[in-house]
Amino acid sequence: MLNAPIALLRFAAEMKLVVLLLVLIASGACDRPAPPAPMEADASGSRPRLGLWVLAQGSHRTLEDPAKVTRLVADAISLGATDLFVQVYRAGRSWYPSRQADDTPYARTQTATGPAGLRRLIDAAHAEGLQVHAWFNALSLHRNREAPLLASLGPAAVLVDRKGRNLLDYPDFEVPQPDRRHTRMGTPGIFLDPAAEGVIDYLVASVAELVAAAPDLDGLHLDFIRHPLSLPIVPGSRFDGLDFGYGKHAVAAFEAARGRRFARGSDWDDFRRERVHDLVKALHAEIPESWAYSAAVLPWADRAYQSAMQDWRRWLEEGSLDFAVAMLYTRDDRLLRYVADSLVGGTSGERVWLGLGSWLFLDDAPRMQHQLDLAAARAPAGVALFSYDSLADKPGALAALHWPSNP
Repeated sequence: MLNAPIALLRFAAEMKLVVLLLVLIASGACDRPAPPAPMEADASGSRPRLGLWVLAQGSHRTLEDPAKVTRLVADAISLGATDLFVQVYRAGRSWYPSRQADDTPYARTQTATGPAGLRRLIDAAHAEGLQVHAWFNALSLHRNREAPLLASLGPAAVLVDRKGRNLLDYPDFEVPQPDRRHTRMGTPGIFLDPAAEGVIDYLVASVAELVAAAPDLDGLHLDFIRHPLSLPIVPGSRFDGLDFGYGKHAVAAFEAARGRRFARGSDWDDFRRERVHDLVKALHAEIPESWAYSAAVLPWADRAYQSAMQDWRRWLEEGSLDFAVAMLYTRDDRLLRYVADSLVGGTSGERVWLGLGSWLFLDDAPRMQHQLDLAAARAPAGVALFSYDSLADKPGALAALHWPSNP
């Protein structure tokens, strides 16, 4: 056992080390890089922002009717919303003037009602302090085989699966037999390959037209900025199953970049993720600095990374994206709470919004309100509801919601 003088000396030495450590921390010697600033709260500073996804071709087709534009703004104000994510590019069609896309929806509205719907909505929303983000379906043409992009770039622009089958050749946009017995497409349709020649340039030109048509928008909001998922989900190309991106141009580009023959594996997966990231960066470079840049993303970051080539945590971490809206659509409140906690607590979680599937509870407004409260309790940067169209179809459900919830 130590005698008293020796014990005192050891105690004093240990205290000096503690003091030294505190001094180093205070002086910044142990500092880590500061995380990016979170998205600003709404004007009151007391709660996250609230957004509404507004469909271009949903039940209301809001941009095509001046009265519906007026109603949208009034409903948003009544609910306490701050942001509108308004679909302006879907399936190769645009609700703004374009030579890249099929702008028939824009032209039809312009002829019928005078000022086009997007222009009318921006003016009405800004008058009430609402922000308007242009919702842009980037790598999906849904089921539109007549999209101008395909006419221009041809089938080579479309993703090819690991068996060499182009998605355009899928019957009814579903997996061909015999694979269809045990495999399904998560979202059947035509997905573009960002590694294919001309795809990124074409989409950049489309966004440039949007910027020219509506420079006073508040943001660009990307959707379908990923590869499609197959079910069951394949966690990378090393495993048996169905995944995409095996077009001739993509494989040749991989071999040229890596200096070796093509092989499935983590390096190939990295290459495909990089091509999606290239598109994210290219579109970011095309928009004004004043615009917020966001994307709707899969809520499971690991699944998005491994299976959909959507490395959205990296996009946030490196500043390629200002914020992400995780599409957390579920009837399971416990699952919502678990995933929401992981989302706001993960890398750059202070810039993650929670997207809720309000359409799941149109006949049960208390359940919808409960999920809204659960999301708000996680203190995310924002919450978004999918979709305004479904809520507008149920005025009673919309009127029953409160943001923030009443005590």
